[in-house]
Amino acid sequence: QVQLVESGGGLVQPGGSLRLSCAASGFRFSTYFMSWYRQAPGKERELVVTITSDGDSRNYADSVKGRFTVSRDNAKNTVSLQMNSLKPEDTAVYYCSAASRIGVVPPYWGQGTQVTVSS
Repeated sequence: QVQLVESGGGLVQPGGSLRLSCAASGFRFSTYFMSWYRQAPGKERELVVTITSDGDSRNYADSVKGRFTVSRDNAKNTVSLQMNSLKPEDTAVYYCSAASRIGVVPPYWGQGTQVTVSS
């Protein structure tokens, strides 16, 4: 049974930082592309970043380049998203996802974690 469990969301002031984590189980984590998506109220889901199975390559949305950093630990089946210099427009529910190849809608999703950036 595939499980993706996100943690680390919360309320932070503009300019602050948060670190999201996603713990995976039930599939061969080290062979999957892992992505973070987000969805703000009234907006479409947005792809934030994808990291390759070996962790050697990352592809960030322009809106987060230079502020967010994704990493993975294939020994621990975890993927993390370090978010710095947060802005109010980063407010959204953040989802961890897994796909066996690039360019497809991931079949596996976490339940999401809320990130709110507000003073």
